Amino acid sequence: MKTVLIVEDDLINARVFSKILTKRAGLEVKHTENVDEVMKIAQSREVDLILMDVSLSHSVYQGKPVDGIRITQMLKADPETASLPIILVTAHAMEGDRENFLLQSGADDYISKPVVDHQQFVDQIVALLPQA
Repeated sequence: MKTVLIVEDDLINARVFSKILTKRAGLEVKHTENVDEVMKIAQSREVDLILMDVSLSHSVYQGKPVDGIRITQMLKADPETASLPIILVTAHAMEGDRENFLLQSGADDYISKPVVDHQQFVDQIVALLPQA
């Protein structure tokens, strides 16, 4: 069974994403906004894909505040985790944000919140899951 890590500081969003992914796609889901945990989970290959909130308001790494863009950059720069698919999730959905965020972070895809079309959300995630 494939596992998705949800890195999200809003518990309601995390619950909604989790429910959609388990019910509609039959995926297993983990959730954390603790950056050390995210790095550990990614390096140990416990997940097949990461859903990364862009603006994490409480996340700190090595004493410095970090957002989802920075965490994605760190994961993509590490040869151990570079191939792990990461989808940015954000409410910042202005013209040009998608391209800008993808370019800055090196993420594989982008989903804007709120998620209205649940099936499209699932399809976008499943499309990036490694086929085994």
